[in-house]
Amino acid sequence: MSVSAPTPTPSVRSGTEGAEGTEGAEEADGPAARVLRPHAEHAFAAELDALAAQDDRPRPERWRLSPWAAATYLLGGTLPDGTAISPKYVGPRRIVEVAVSTLATDRALLLLGVPGTAKTWVSEHLAAAVSGDSTLLVQGTAGTPEEAIRYGWNYARLLAHGPRRDALVPSPVMRAMAEGATARVEELTRIPADVQDSLLTILSEKTLPIPELGEEVQAVGGFNLIATANDRDRGVNDLSSALRRRFNTVVLPLPENAEAEVEIVTRRVEQLGRSLDLPSAPDGAREIRRVVTVFRELRGGITADGRTKVKSPSGTLSTAEAISVVTQGLALAAHFGDGVLRPADVAAGLLGAVVRDPAADRTVWWEYLETVVREREGWADLYRACREVDG
Repeated sequence: MSVSAPTPTPSVRSGTEGAEGTEGAEEADGPAARVLRPHAEHAFAAELDALAAQDDRPRPERWRLSPWAAATYLLGGTLPDGTAISPKYVGPRRIVEVAVSTLATDRALLLLGVPGTAKTWVSEHLAAAVSGDSTLLVQGTAGTPEEAIRYGWNYARLLAHGPRRDALVPSPVMRAMAEGATARVEELTRIPADVQDSLLTILSEKTLPIPELGEEVQAVGGFNLIATANDRDRGVNDLSSALRRRFNTVVLPLPENAEAEVEIVTRRVEQLGRSLDLPSAPDGAREIRRVVTVFRELRGGITADGRTKVKSPSGTLSTAEAISVVTQGLALAAHFGDGVLRPADVAAGLLGAVVRDPAADRTVWWEYLETVVREREGWADLYRACREVDG
């Protein structure tokens, strides 16, 4: 006997809110709070609506957009009516095309890469483009229980009436199966192996048994699953070969060149700055480029001109961390400076990102400062700022 998942309790957060969140809405106790970080389907609702309106290509069952339009949403472009679609991912087009086409099949998608390669970001936007809902999410940790992937119980109802459908609490994956939507599992390799294995039947048979009720939930058309995992920070459990076979794996690389990484950092810092009400930083591009250069050189173990080898610290120095360093610097410049992003504003962030191991990493950082930053033309101000912070 197959059943649909129980109807979930409506979320407190309105699904019709746009990028401005609850602007104009009021509650009994005053104006509603602005959402700090809207979900992708809300923040980019105008772009998704424009794509859907002009998308005349075939769409898989229950997809909001065609695969072509979904890829355009991720990569950016200009629609026939002149609407500009901002790029959400800066990288090889083929990677996005393979990811989108995988979701159009019966294979689940595994986004693999080192920390900071935008796996979660891509996962969220893929779900928004495909299903219009990126919130069916399981966050993987060492303590994630099986109920987070399968289902749980309302114990008050369970004790009062025994196992019945109205006592069952569906997981995000169960809801996605019943609704024909896209589920997301973040940090899959951090989930214990026995809990990971609860995905096997779901991904292979597209069925979730409920033995307590003698029933099952069968996935309807449109259901699929996106998982993310780090290949450097392996977490607590590697995937079993049985589970790995049920995924198509797409590896998200680090930005291939400095220009691409500068573009990513600049774009995300602007978005974060707007959400945090930070003023734009005049001439911030210079400091962004220097932060990216420092990260790339320490990460790669060699300077940009290929002439000097440097030691690499223990941290990942990912693009996401570069974004954090610049955003922190922007906040310092806005609240404690003159609004102009300067070396002194990013120096502390650089120190914190590089020196994770106080013993080994500090030596790496000082050697880099003395042999590279100090000698580089036009970088004397950054050298002084870094020395003062770590003096």
